[in-house]
Amino acid sequence: MGKPRRAYEAGHHAKFLAIVDDTPECERAIHFAARRAVRTGVSLVLLCIKPEADMQDWLGVGDVMRAEAEDDAAAALDRAAAYVRGMVGLEPECATRIGVLADELVKFIDDDEDIALLVLAAGTGSDGPGPLVSALASRAAASFPVPVAIVPGHLSTEEIDALA
Repeated sequence: MGKPRRAYEAGHHAKFLAIVDDTPECERAIHFAARRAVRTGVSLVLLCIKPEADMQDWLGVGDVMRAEAEDDAAAALDRAAAYVRGMVGLEPECATRIGVLADELVKFIDDDEDIALLVLAAGTGSDGPGPLVSALASRAAASFPVPVAIVPGHLSTEEIDALA
């Protein structure tokens, strides 16, 4: 079990966390999280997790691959943050992690005791709800450190706005 949540204690400020990735449903989760954060007066954190390079560090190749992954993550976060700013005028906190998706997500949440909610969106394709929802479902959901809100991927922007 991770650190206790302190988001609503004196000296702390609650945060919603949304994951930035290459899935089609990513924008749905960010949209809901941003709208809900503004409505409830909490902060928004955007996290991009890139996988660790499988190659061994041979003549600096590993360092180059890591730098490329970090650059890709920074570009994705910049686009997502611009979307949030344009939509609701909120300046999100942005963070990058390199490693195994589910492991890095749990570590990130453990490191920030103000995260009060993880917002994900389910995919609408025939291959299941999406990699992140599937990864979290494979972990013991009962022991996850914060509540998880899953936005149905089929909801339109207008429907999300009405719900958030």
